[in-house]
Amino acid sequence: MRVKRQKRHRKVVRFYSTCFGFREPYKVLLDGTFVHHLLLHGLAPADSSLSHLLGSRSLLFTTRCVIGELRSLGESHAAALDAAKQLITARCEHEKRVSATACIESVIGEENSEHFFVATQDTDLRKKLREVPSVPIIFGLRNSLFIEQPSSQQREFIKSTEEKRLHMSESEFQKIHKRASMGKTAEGSDGDVEEQAARTVSNTARRMLGVAQKSKFKRKKAKCPNPLSCKKKKPKPEVSLPKVQEVKAEGATKRKRIRKRNRVSKE
Repeated sequence: MRVKRQKRHRKVVRFYSTCFGFREPYKVLLDGTFVHHLLLHGLAPADSSLSHLLGSRSLLFTTRCVIGELRSLGESHAAALDAAKQLITARCEHEKRVSATACIESVIGEENSEHFFVATQDTDLRKKLREVPSVPIIFGLRNSLFIEQPSSQQREFIKSTEEKRLHMSESEFQKIHKRASMGKTAEGSDGDVEEQAARTVSNTARRMLGVAQKSKFKRKKAKCPNPLSCKKKKPKPEVSLPKVQEVKAEGATKRKRIRKRNRVSKE
């Protein structure tokens, strides 16, 4: 189960990084409820647990309004207040303290230009942030952390933006048509001018959309072998054959030598 959950979280992080431009190190904006949850269930240090969840190094942020709200809660949230003071404070344009939910909504805005992951246990805040297309939400459940799956509104927003990128707008088409009309020659006929303008429009549109023209097929010709890779022929050394002894015929026999002895006469 842990491996499947981790794969699911990596998939969500990859979704936001490819579609909305989230980059490492990831920024996480924490509210008081989430800090209290981390301390209550022993998930400290928070940076290591969140970096393990996101699969990369993370920077933890909070706001002055969140710290002020924790201070107003008294001794029950004193440990959470001390932990929140150690986090990086994000810019908050509130002279007077407001609620933590209103402060986080103002920091996120309509587009989440700072690319924050919002970590909260407040269900109302999570419902409001789901309407913003580029806000990933982190929440805790007992002693484990989770990332919410992208909502249907976020997926529809991405589909609409992809369709807009694929199609050409009217202003772009007019600019291309003007460039094509400026390059036409005065000597050509009306039909030739229209054909030339259409060709230039199609070529410029292909260049802007990044569509490559069809390349002609070229047959590969046989190439000569590389002379460096070919071995040179070595001359064969002359082998001196041993002298062949004459072999006698099978029927021939050796001639016997008669040995003469000098006999001594006996007197």
